[in-house]
Amino acid sequence: MVEELGQIFESSGVVVVAHYEGLTVAEMQDLRAQMRDVGGSVRVAKNRLAKIALEGKPAASIAQYLTGMTVLAYSEDPVAAAKVMDKYAKDNEKLVILGGAMGEEALDTAGVGRVAKMPSREELLAQIASCIGAPASNIAGAIGAPASNIASILSTIEEKAA
Repeated sequence: MVEELGQIFESSGVVVVAHYEGLTVAEMQDLRAQMRDVGGSVRVAKNRLAKIALEGKPAASIAQYLTGMTVLAYSEDPVAAAKVMDKYAKDNEKLVILGGAMGEEALDTAGVGRVAKMPSREELLAQIASCIGAPASNIAGAIGAPASNIASILSTIEEKAA
């Protein structure tokens, strides 16, 4: 268990810690499903074991949040888990975000909120693709425009001549 948690803390882009006291089984399953949809996971682990697993890991700063009934949400995408947890906490007051870590960077509750507002990896890739594609479509339009202008002028001349 400690080894598995250590691997999670080592390889995750972001880890969010929250109290989940009062969440029903159905609500927890819903949270897990939402996290799974974005490529993340939710894990409930004994705080003592999680603290042992954190020793020497980049996310060691979250050990301070591991008290009470805590749940760990994590994802490889640096913002996916934070987005899901932030949205879920807004919709369900029983889930209280305590903080988290993004690599070695410790996050408080507000920090998790700021990370949640950042664009996800897929959104960034789409923005980059559109930036790369825009000049090409502009060039294609510029190259095609004179030909269509000439065709239009010739069509107008032909109509006047007829």
